[in-house]
Amino acid sequence: MKLGMFQMPLHPPGRLLQETLKENGDKVIYADELGFTEVWVGEHFSATTEPISAPMMYMASLLNRTRQIKFATGVVSLPNHHPAIVAAEAAQFDHLSDGRFIFGIGPSGLASDHELFANTDAAMRGERLMESIEIIQKIWAQDPPYDIKGKHWHIKLNENVVPAMGIGFMPKPLQEPHPPIAMSAMSPFSSSMKTAGEKGWIGVSANFCAEYIVGSHWKKYVEGCESAGRKASGDDWRVARNVVVAETDEQALEWVMDPKGGNYYYFGYLIEVMRRANYTVILKENPDDSDETLTVANLTKNQVIYGSSKTVTEKLAAFREKVGPFGTLLLASMDASGRNRHREWETMRRLSHDVAPALAKMK
Repeated sequence: MKLGMFQMPLHPPGRLLQETLKENGDKVIYADELGFTEVWVGEHFSATTEPISAPMMYMASLLNRTRQIKFATGVVSLPNHHPAIVAAEAAQFDHLSDGRFIFGIGPSGLASDHELFANTDAAMRGERLMESIEIIQKIWAQDPPYDIKGKHWHIKLNENVVPAMGIGFMPKPLQEPHPPIAMSAMSPFSSSMKTAGEKGWIGVSANFCAEYIVGSHWKKYVEGCESAGRKASGDDWRVARNVVVAETDEQALEWVMDPKGGNYYYFGYLIEVMRRANYTVILKENPDDSDETLTVANLTKNQVIYGSSKTVTEKLAAFREKVGPFGTLLLASMDASGRNRHREWETMRRLSHDVAPALAKMK
């Protein structure tokens, strides 16, 4: 099992953007030094708590400060963008990164972004998502003239094409035929995971999903692969999770349940967001439970995989046995202000030095 990182990121709303950008960047650089294989970065336009609005711009600032880690958009919310702009920017980033790029896409998951871009209809967002990625792949696959018609966009460029001068030509990615494409999922038995399997894309399960939902994602991914006549591989599935590794189980529990801790803040925020969206079902291990069972303390303690290196190794092995053979664990990156910085860095170090090698020996 490989190690990666998922940066939503999430921070208390009063923190300075410049400060959190540096904090997250420092964490990526450390992950690269530890041998983490990839980092996924979210995109949100209208929340100071989830402050990265241009993940490729942010990731480009780290390319020359890292050695081997791959950068993944987690995700570009395609319904909120013109596909020609995304096609050009993603192709450019693939060249800048020397191919260290995974192109994660999704429909957008933040209600305020939906309102901002007039994409409040969920079915329409899904429709725009699939039309956009189809257009982007067509742009990458051909030279001008371009005349790609869809319901929501019409890409047309045929009158101002000058081949001898390179005018009218859209950039193509470095990786052929294009960077790996990934699709995220959080709903039970998500159709997005089936689509990823059908298309041969990477599937990514969100870190806040209840355990049975993560397991349902693998079932849907296998279903999609089988419908396309290919064998499903866990190497193409990422699972994000909140993890805390400390010297002892007792210390780890103290870090997890600290009201000023990054994980405790995270799940308190998440409960409120999902309640407002009327979608708390994804947080419940039993979907029939009432919302009253969703306390911050209970959710934090139940969702975080915590303990000493030995305990976390055992918990991760048991979790993987239950949900399916995911090939990469994405450590959910929490706020690292104050005392949380040491806890975040220590968790990363122990995951890399202790847990991952121990899991490899258990095969």
